[in-house]
Amino acid sequence: MFTTEEQEELRRTVRALLERNPPARPAPDATPEYDETVWRLLADQVGAFGLAVPEEHGGAGFSYAETHVVCEELGRALAVVPYLGSAVLAADALLACGATADLPGIADGGRVAALAWAESGTWDPGAIHARVADGRLTGVKEHVLDGARADLFLVPAATPEGGLGVYAVEGGAPGMRVEPLVTLDRTRPQARVVFDGAPARLLTADGPRVLERLLAVAATALSAEQLGGASRCLEITLEYVKTREQFGRPIGSFQAVKHRLADLYVLVESARSVSYDAARALAEDAADLPVRAAAAQAYCAEAFSTVAAETIQLHGGIGFTWEHEAHLYFKRAHSAAKLFGDAAWHRARLAPAVLGG
Repeated sequence: MFTTEEQEELRRTVRALLERNPPARPAPDATPEYDETVWRLLADQVGAFGLAVPEEHGGAGFSYAETHVVCEELGRALAVVPYLGSAVLAADALLACGATADLPGIADGGRVAALAWAESGTWDPGAIHARVADGRLTGVKEHVLDGARADLFLVPAATPEGGLGVYAVEGGAPGMRVEPLVTLDRTRPQARVVFDGAPARLLTADGPRVLERLLAVAATALSAEQLGGASRCLEITLEYVKTREQFGRPIGSFQAVKHRLADLYVLVESARSVSYDAARALAEDAADLPVRAAAAQAYCAEAFSTVAAETIQLHGGIGFTWEHEAHLYFKRAHSAAKLFGDAAWHRARLAPAVLGG
């Protein structure tokens, strides 16, 4: 097993917290809102936002394995908190850049940091056109997680010397505009950020190294969320087929339904194996981390999409209604499958290692 007894206790704690404080579900046409209660409880009672942050920078000093557990549980509950974008990606980016002054605020959940990376719908480091000249940043970043609430933006951009660096821009700085987006997944707030001469400070000029690591971190953390969502979909479907009756029998007793559920179980458990393998690689800083992270993201994205779609089908008519939560998992599955690169893109990154090229 990848997880230890202490990590399983963390899982039980986070799950119990989320069950006692069920995340509010957004209305179909509502602007996504953070669950402030869950946010503060995770930060103050669990210390979840600083699990992988070293103690000298205000964190708990654990490994990524503990963060992976929290990501899985948040994905299971679809909790609307700035965890993946701020506590995972931005915190890891600051550590990778050696810029630790902002970490204490992020670790206690008091400040939100956002990684403003994607341009033109891609996370390919070679497709970054944002640039800095005379300490001023110009460019447009899309799909910025937690951008509307961010106090700090971490932005990959071309340096004046022609390289690729990572810069910090304070939230609300002159020369920047944050535009909240209307997204398919209302449980994942995103924003478009326009920089037009915003003052920026260089964190590191070694952007390629930092971004390569962040791709692996993002793929691994997202696979944990997808695993959690797929697990919950299977769980609620199993509960439903035991109680819904047709022809005087629970529909779960029909052979055709059993076969479909067995296939979903295999998908979920296979996703668990590959996601935990990537988490282990990240916790151990393994040399083949990019390969294992790409494999996890490619598999878990498609597994979650399949399980979420089958959840709707096996629930019958109620699965297609706004009143049931199935549609929220379906939307999360399909939107997350495009976040940080889709399965085909990750397989393309994986191919050279597999083929020996």
